[in-house]
Amino acid sequence: MASEVLRAPLRRWFAALLQERLLLIFGLLALVLGVVDPRPWSHYRGWLDLSTLLGLVALLVSIEAIRSSGYVQQAARALTRRMHSLRELALLLVSAAALLSMLLTNDVSLFLLVPLTVALGAEAEIPVLRLVIFEALAVNAGSTLSPIGNPQNLLLWQRSGLSMVEFLAAMAPAFLVMAALLLALTWFAFPVRALRLGASDAASVPGSARDPEPTRPMLGAVAGLLLAATVVLLQEGRASLACGVVLVVFALADRNVLKRVDWLLLATFATMFLGLGHLAQWPPVQALVQALDWKQAWVMFLGGTLLSQVISNVPTAVLLSHYTTDYTALAVAVNVGGFGLGIGSLANLIALRLEGSQGALAVFHRTSVPFLLVCAPLVWLAQHALA
Repeated sequence: MASEVLRAPLRRWFAALLQERLLLIFGLLALVLGVVDPRPWSHYRGWLDLSTLLGLVALLVSIEAIRSSGYVQQAARALTRRMHSLRELALLLVSAAALLSMLLTNDVSLFLLVPLTVALGAEAEIPVLRLVIFEALAVNAGSTLSPIGNPQNLLLWQRSGLSMVEFLAAMAPAFLVMAALLLALTWFAFPVRALRLGASDAASVPGSARDPEPTRPMLGAVAGLLLAATVVLLQEGRASLACGVVLVVFALADRNVLKRVDWLLLATFATMFLGLGHLAQWPPVQALVQALDWKQAWVMFLGGTLLSQVISNVPTAVLLSHYTTDYTALAVAVNVGGFGLGIGSLANLIALRLEGSQGALAVFHRTSVPFLLVCAPLVWLAQHALA
């Protein structure tokens, strides 16, 4: 009997694991490369990027606590009552995602907006997945402008030696193209139709059969403060402290928050960092990179964009930064590379996982790949027309 009690949770855990295709793919990649190209443990520790993982833990726990407090749902309910049309809502969310990503980084912006968007879907009849996909595109576009908008920009800005104003000026043409294209696409992708309230919102009207779910002010206040502290600490490079504080607080105050965190998402990112980090340093990939003339502008742009589709844009920025001194040109290339395939940017995977739909990655590609194919040549023309 006792063994059966233990086997049931293991079977559920194993069944859930089999649903994690990206986790299995990246885990297999890391395992195969570990066999064909064994490296010292210090290399794996570097590829694991523990600081980023700890920061993601702090963000995931804080956002889960805010969601558990009921205030995300309350904000969604208030927003649906103020928006006149689906297009108005879409333009607001896309613009907010782009602006927030300039200040709070692209992944933090998604941790704030995607739960709100999912909650909006419970209040009104809206295409949640489509909105989340456009938010992912928006944070990639918005963070392009800012030297602190994403990890690759922060790395390349620091290496370039440029002032913040100089970096902004260098990235502005690419950002303007991305933003204009995204807003135009948003305008056509979301019709001008009134928001139709769902059953959840209708039930919250005074005198209806049931009242809205109660909020938990203390949990909301603590979670909000911890989220703000986490953002500050992450920008100061103190991810371990942020993670430690958040885990201790909720381990003592509300362990149910920790139980609801998507820990398999963290495992997916860990295997992604290991697999892609090793792939970037694999001798055949290194040989291909070294064979190209990265001093030519078109090679840097095309190579940085395409390589981001294979190993993601942050590893691409790290790898190619050793072959160029034109760090802003590299920054433009890898930011453009954040569009296209989901693997191009960590933000894409975060957005889709937080939304949670089955088959979301395929739907994402139907929008993001054409966006890349149109955006890339326009960015190239804009950058060189103003050079």
